[in-house]
Amino acid sequence: MASTQNKSVQAAREAFIPTMRELVRTYQALSACSETHVRQFDLTPAQFDVIASLGNTNGMNMGELGEKTLITKGTLTGVIDRLIQKELVTRETPLDNRRCVNVQLTPKGQEVFEQVFPVHIAHIKERFEKLEPSELELLKVLLSRLRQAF
Repeated sequence: MASTQNKSVQAAREAFIPTMRELVRTYQALSACSETHVRQFDLTPAQFDVIASLGNTNGMNMGELGEKTLITKGTLTGVIDRLIQKELVTRETPLDNRRCVNVQLTPKGQEVFEQVFPVHIAHIKERFEKLEPSELELLKVLLSRLRQAF
């Protein structure tokens, strides 16, 4: 029993733990900042993600949209349903491939994209501009290396 407890204490002292905690805290802060901002436009973060992904495109099928947004298939269907209710997207099944479902912005959805996307990007950019360009580059490189480790 004492050996297991010692291993737990030792694991908690690992050098990467503070870095991992800071990475999680940073992600949570970014997510909260982003979510608070997009909710001002009567959108959930997932709805914004779909609109941002579909903006300036001719639409995508649900599979492509799921990959681009990283929203799971079950969740994505509900998000699309709510965007249809808001008249921001349409969903169509082509006659030649009934297993495929295409989603695209309506004119109203394109308007929302054109109004909200640049404002939101500027909002997030303000936070990143607190870092020097060289710091941003180093951060990008280090995050890429960490992602590749997983």
